[in-house]
Amino acid sequence: MNFGLRYANKANVFDPSTSKTVKTDIVRVTANPANREYERRGVITRGATIETKLGKARVTSKPSDDGVVNGVLIK
Repeated sequence: MNFGLRYANKANVFDPSTSKTVKTDIVRVTANPANREYERRGVITRGATIETKLGKARVTSKPSDDGVVNGVLIK
């Protein structure tokens, strides 16, 4: 039985300019194309834009299935 991810305060963010992945803190969810209510509630889904200490990042993983938040830095 897989319960997935229920709460996340860290994300693995890939920086394309340096080709490095860094584990950083999630500040908030800035946009979520799946549902506007998810954006207001802070729900992280695949495709959501999150604000991190490094900058804005697009989520590339499915946190509920994978159990981890992975993203790519948006410049």
